[in-house]
Amino acid sequence: MSKKRFAFVGTGGRAISFIEPLVTTYRDSNVLVAICDLSPARMAYYNGMLAGEWAYHAVPAYPAAQFDDMIRNEKPDTVFVCSIDSTHHDYIVRALRAGCDVITEKPLTIDADKCRAILDAQRASGRRVRVAFNYRWAPFRTKVKELIATGVIGKVRSVNLEYLLDTNHGADYFRRWHSHAADSGTLLVHKSTHHFDLVNWWLDAIPQQVFAYGDLVFYGRKNAEARGDGALTKYPRYTSHPEAKSDPFALDLDESEPFRKIYRAGEADSGYIRDQNVFRDGIDIPDQMSLNVRYRTGEVLTYSLVCFSPREGMRVTFNGDRGRIEYHEFIGTHMNRAVRPKDFKLDEKPGAEAEGEWIKVFPHFQPSYLVPMPPATGAHGGADEILNRSFYAPDAPATDPWGRFAGHEQGAASILVGIAGVESMKRNQPVNLDDLVPLKPTARKLSELV
Repeated sequence: MSKKRFAFVGTGGRAISFIEPLVTTYRDSNVLVAICDLSPARMAYYNGMLAGEWAYHAVPAYPAAQFDDMIRNEKPDTVFVCSIDSTHHDYIVRALRAGCDVITEKPLTIDADKCRAILDAQRASGRRVRVAFNYRWAPFRTKVKELIATGVIGKVRSVNLEYLLDTNHGADYFRRWHSHAADSGTLLVHKSTHHFDLVNWWLDAIPQQVFAYGDLVFYGRKNAEARGDGALTKYPRYTSHPEAKSDPFALDLDESEPFRKIYRAGEADSGYIRDQNVFRDGIDIPDQMSLNVRYRTGEVLTYSLVCFSPREGMRVTFNGDRGRIEYHEFIGTHMNRAVRPKDFKLDEKPGAEAEGEWIKVFPHFQPSYLVPMPPATGAHGGADEILNRSFYAPDAPATDPWGRFAGHEQGAASILVGIAGVESMKRNQPVNLDDLVPLKPTARKLSELV
């Protein structure tokens, strides 16, 4: 059997989690044929890893402007998209038109126009698009899905999800390109797409209408100065600024080899500054958001995201007509340090204690009980390893009993909650998702979408 041919576009920190298993664990059934990026320095780092620690070999490295040449010359079966969010649609559409399947890091894209372009291109090409929603694949989140699907609390009527990003992980989005809405669509699209997808999937429901609020209340120069932290605004970035050494928000790109070789070395050819001051001017995304979502099947979600908490994790509660489930997940803090999966570790920060995860069921008229949790090790609660197996393993099943595969329509259902939330903030009124991008009007359940 011939090996499946993969090409990657985007060689920042996240791509490591997908490239390393491809060329190590799954090298007997797959081949990496090329990489593509704006930065030759970043690609040189990856080729060094490929020819060195991963005991593979260097592969052709194409500048971003030669993406179409890469597909034509290297003939990949699948293009894996790990570029910045605002470019996802461009690479996805071009790959589909060239006859390739696509796997894309979440989110699918960042706005309604780009989403429609992807759906149109997929329809015209007939090729497959998958979204790398690793949250679905963590064993303890799958356990929540199992409890709901088996009717432990009857039909779920409402969900409350509170997500806390701390001043380590949360702050990191405000150092990077994510802090500009034109690049990320705001964190309602980039980060919250995980959470909206989880709820869509847990409920097997399609979101219908959104109302949202959001503000920038902590990061940015004005907020720092207003609370007396003006001294933290005096430098544009953290690396090579001695006065930033005692800044609790500082990130030094010289602290690790991946940071030096991917980001520091890549500044000259990409223009990307990875360690911008989180209290600078020009940040135009909210750092505190709340919204309500109504689903086609009647359920309601109440959601909040805070990006400057002293602790990190989430609380989710499900109210059913036969009881209640409470899910608590505080597994510590981390940030994308561009490390290999085996080197992933939680950061040791004050207030970042890893309390673990638990699920408790409160049936009507019966004693409550804790649900035994399945084991989980590795990055993202054990999800990355299971997700990569679904991408690369030759014996990976074509279907999943818990419906964890996410295609272009389910990817759209997730981002459209965030996109509608952004629109709702602008209009100060509810927004119907179908007014942005219609999703199979006859479908009621998420599982009816690809």
